[in-house]
Amino acid sequence: MGIYHAGSRTVQDRVGAREAADHVGRSVGRGIKPVAAAFLELQPLLVLGAADPETGGVWASPLTGAPGFVRATGPHRMSVVGGVRPGDPLAGALATDGTHVGTIALDPRTRRRMRVNGRLHPTPRGFVVEADQVFSNCPKYLQRRESYETVDRTPGEVLRGTELTARQQDFVAAADTFFLATVHAHGADASHRGGNPGFVRVLSPRELLWRDYPGNSMFLTLGNLAADPRAGLLFLDWTSGAALQLTGDARTEFGADGERRVRFTVTRVAATDGAVPLRWAPPEYSPANPRVP
Repeated sequence: MGIYHAGSRTVQDRVGAREAADHVGRSVGRGIKPVAAAFLELQPLLVLGAADPETGGVWASPLTGAPGFVRATGPHRMSVVGGVRPGDPLAGALATDGTHVGTIALDPRTRRRMRVNGRLHPTPRGFVVEADQVFSNCPKYLQRRESYETVDRTPGEVLRGTELTARQQDFVAAADTFFLATVHAHGADASHRGGNPGFVRVLSPRELLWRDYPGNSMFLTLGNLAADPRAGLLFLDWTSGAALQLTGDARTEFGADGERRVRFTVTRVAATDGAVPLRWAPPEYSPANPRVP
C-alpha cells in the first residue's frame, strides 16, 4: 500500500490538506539513510508502539540503552539490543514475529525526531524492524533538554488499574510531552505530542482531552484513529524516570472554527516508578507551543 490509507485520506480531505500531504509524503521512504543511521546510534531512548497480540490493546513503551543499542544494520533494517522491562504491556508483542510496530527516536538535546515503522522480528539479543516507513519530523512543539545522565535505578512494580489515580492525574496535567501509539490494518505508528504544561486536560479519571496542534498535514495519527480508535499513551517523568502507560480509545472532534481536539478514554493503566534510567535537564519550552488557556 502507499503512504496513506483511507483513514488518513478522509482526514486530509476534511481539512483540505490532501495536496500538502502529497507534497510532504515525498519525504517518506523505506530506506534508512546514512544521516538517519548516525542519528539513531546516538540515542539512549526509543519509544515503540504496537498492539498486544493477546488483548488487542494498543500501548506505547519506552526502551533504553547505551547509545548504539539502536542502529541501522541494513538499508531497510533497524536493530535493537534488549527490550522492554519485565511486566511491560508490550512484552508479548516484542516476542511475536511479524508484529506491526511504530517507533520514534526523539533527541531533546537537538529537538530532532525520527520515525521507523514496519514489522518486528525477535532476535537472540533483542529484535529487528524491517522498515516500511522511515521519516523525520520538524522540531515543532518539542521541548529542548540540553543534557542527560544515566543513573542506576531499579524499576518498581508495575501498578495496574482501569482509571487514573489522583497522583497520576496531576502527573498528566503537568506534562509537557507524551507519546501516542496508533494502528491500522496494515501497520502501526508512534508519534510525539508536546506543549506547555496543561496542554493535556484531565476531564475525569478515565478521560483526557488535548488540542491537535497544526503539524505536517500528513495526519498519520488522526488517520489511524479514523480507521481504528485504539490508542496507547506514554507519559515519562524526565527527572525520576517514572513511566505512565495508558491504553484505550481516542476520537477526533472537529470544531466549526477549524480546531481539532482528541478525546481519549482510558481502559487500562500501567504505572512504573524508575522505569527509565535517564535523568534529563529541565526543559526549555518550544517557542511554537500555543498558550494554554
